[in-house]
Amino acid sequence: MNPPQGALLVGSVNLPDAESTFRAAAKALTGRLKRIPDGEVGDRVYWMVHQADYIARTPGIERVGDTPVLFNGCDLRPVRVADGVDPGNLVLSSLGYARDALNSWTVFERLQQAGVINPATKFQVSLPTPLAVVAAFATEDQRGLLEPIYERALFAELDAIQDTIPRGSLAIQWDTSVEFGLIEKTGYPGFLSVPQPWFGDVWQGIIERAGRQACRVREEVELGFHLCYGDAGEQHFIEPVDTTNLARFAGELFAASPRQVNWVHLPVPIGRHDDAYFVPLRDLPLPEHTELYLGLVHREDGIQGARRRIKAASRHVPRFGVATECGAGRAPTEAIETLLETHREVCEPW
Repeated sequence: MNPPQGALLVGSVNLPDAESTFRAAAKALTGRLKRIPDGEVGDRVYWMVHQADYIARTPGIERVGDTPVLFNGCDLRPVRVADGVDPGNLVLSSLGYARDALNSWTVFERLQQAGVINPATKFQVSLPTPLAVVAAFATEDQRGLLEPIYERALFAELDAIQDTIPRGSLAIQWDTSVEFGLIEKTGYPGFLSVPQPWFGDVWQGIIERAGRQACRVREEVELGFHLCYGDAGEQHFIEPVDTTNLARFAGELFAASPRQVNWVHLPVPIGRHDDAYFVPLRDLPLPEHTELYLGLVHREDGIQGARRRIKAASRHVPRFGVATECGAGRAPTEAIETLLETHREVCEPW
C-alpha cells in the first residue's frame, strides 16, 4: 500500500484570524501542503450565510418577510427582485470575497517573504458556486432570474482577485455542495429545504455550470473543486451511500472543463472504512496531473480512524492525498492543532 501523499486544507479553520491559520498550517504541515487558505474568518465563518445580506444591499432587491431571521448576525430571509424593477439593470454591489482575499493575501505575502510559508506554496481562495447561493436565498420562483445576476457579480469578484494577486501564487477552489442536494433530492435541515431545480436536466445543468466556473479561472491560476455533502454542526445533510455520484460528478467535470483541474476533493464519512464506499472510484478517469484528496481525517477518531479509511481507500484508489471531509470551521478551536497533526501523521510529504 502506497501511503497518501500531501494534504489539503478544505477552507475554513476555526482559528481567530488569517495569520493564525497561515502560521499553524505552515508549521504543522511543512512539505505536505501545496496551498493554504486563510481559514475563512470574518463574514465567511459560516460559509455563504452572509451573502443574503450582501445581495439585499442592492437597490431593486427586496427581502421577503418583515421579521429578520438571524443566524450568526446574518439575516437569512429570502431575497427577490422587487416588482417593477428590470432585472437587466441590476448590478450587485461588492460580495466581499475580493476584499477579503486581498486583505488575506497581504498577510500571506508578508509571511512568505519572512520565510514562514514556503515560497512555492499557493494562496488558496474558496468560493461558493452561484447555484448554491441562489438556491439558498432567492425565492423559488426567482432563482432562474437571479442566478445570472449573482453569477456575473461573483465572477467579477473572481476577476478582481485574479487581477490583483499574482496568478502564479493563486489557487481558486469552487465549493460544490448544494449541487449534491439537487442530485440527492434533499436539503439542509433547518436552513435549506429540498431545492427544486429551476433548469432542465439536473446533471446536465450542474456540469454546465461547473464548466463555466472552471473556465473563469485563468490558466496560470490553479483550480480545484471541493465536492461536499454539507457541514452543518459537523454533519452532512445526508450521508452518501457510496462515491457513485461523487465519482460521476468528478468524471463529467474533467470532460467538461476547458482547462486543467488541479485538484478535486471528495468526502469520506467517519463510519466508512468498507470497500463498498470506495469501489466506484475505481472507474474515476483521474487525469495524470490532477490531485485527488479524500476527506477521511476526522477529529473524533484521529490517526487511528484515518488509517482505517486510508487502508480501505488504497484498495481501490492508486494515489490520493488526505483532508477533512469538509472545512474545520465548526470544529472547536482547541481541536485544530491536533487535527493538523493528524494530517501530518497519515500522509507523506510531496
